[in-house]
Amino acid sequence: MPELPEVEALAEHLRTHALARPVARVDVASMTVLKTFDPPVSALVGRLVTGASRHGKFLDVELDGLHLVVHLSRAGWLRWHDQASATPPKPGKGPLEFRVHLETVGGPGFDLTEAGTQKRLAVYLVDDPQQVPGVAKLGPDALAISRAEFGELLAGRSERLKTLLADQQVLAGIGNAYSDEILHVAKLSPFASAGKLDAEAVDRLHAAMVGVLSEAVERAVGQDAARLKGEKRSGMRVHARTGLPCPVCGDTVREVSYAERSFQYCPTCQTQGRALADRRLSRLVK
Repeated sequence: MPELPEVEALAEHLRTHALARPVARVDVASMTVLKTFDPPVSALVGRLVTGASRHGKFLDVELDGLHLVVHLSRAGWLRWHDQASATPPKPGKGPLEFRVHLETVGGPGFDLTEAGTQKRLAVYLVDDPQQVPGVAKLGPDALAISRAEFGELLAGRSERLKTLLADQQVLAGIGNAYSDEILHVAKLSPFASAGKLDAEAVDRLHAAMVGVLSEAVERAVGQDAARLKGEKRSGMRVHARTGLPCPVCGDTVREVSYAERSFQYCPTCQTQGRALADRRLSRLVK
């Protein structure tokens, strides 16, 4: 799933390539991708792209007072094109969900695509991003929260760190991959209780969060949109590296699977050498 660094890079890509270009046509290729009906997408035609920004993991394309807000979900992506077919796409054919033609039909623009059969990519056309339910419920941005605010946010909470870091209503922008990386850098167990961390551990966690995300943004911004996924994978220390050696200590990276997801961690760096049993609400195996 695209997280804060990738969405920030996609916004920068649009600011570089789409700014001040008028919308020539919008193609909706999926019956489910568009979550709003008023204003209609036809209202975008003729409007200039006036900005692109991010709200947590939501991408916000600004068009002369309207906002095209996109949540890419797990398998969605934005693809820039210099040329595209002028023929409207057939619904349900291929990964294309939504296409924006800029300047001329068949000219430059961007596609929103989604792989797989579970179609969760969501597009909203609104006057104000706060009209999007997911945006309105976002917690503070992970790159904007201060150490003091972060400490207050954690105080008294019973959630495990892995759960809390990826909860968008608590903290916006972090998902499964970067929460793994942050906890590894902070040397904290994914199953540690958020409200039981001492001040030194909170310091480490906040510093790791800001450092990991800032470094990822720096790597991602300026990359071609098509290369961002590879850039994300190349910077990972433990996420999606099950069975490989930890780059810090050499121990084998382990995995915990639950529901449709999994997370990775290093026992030596994060759990004092102890393995976490492979079920969602596990305790440390003694």
